[in-house]
Amino acid sequence: MNLKIDLSRKGLDMFFKDWQLQSLRVLWRSCEGLFSKDVWEQVSELPNYSISRSSIIQFLNNMVECDILSGTEYTGKGGRKLRYQAKMSEQELKHHLAELVQAKLNEMIKTKA
Repeated sequence: MNLKIDLSRKGLDMFFKDWQLQSLRVLWRSCEGLFSKDVWEQVSELPNYSISRSSIIQFLNNMVECDILSGTEYTGKGGRKLRYQAKMSEQELKHHLAELVQAKLNEMIKTKA
């Protein structure tokens, strides 16, 4: 997993930009999952959010690689599409990230400089 931590922020905001967190929230509200276009449209409708669809796609694909989202492939008009779905709830994601950070901190402590 390749996430950056901003310790000046709190909660999931430490790991995600505002629009990324909004994208995850859109998916958490969806039971059946959504295509990138649907996520992009919903995030773009929010006040003060102007994000490209390619940025949304790149983020969602990264979250699939990190095993935070699942992506089911569909072939249709215009080619290959992925339907994205959350693999864990917001609370589960918080626990998951805390465990990853704790493991890295433990690894750092054990490593001799």
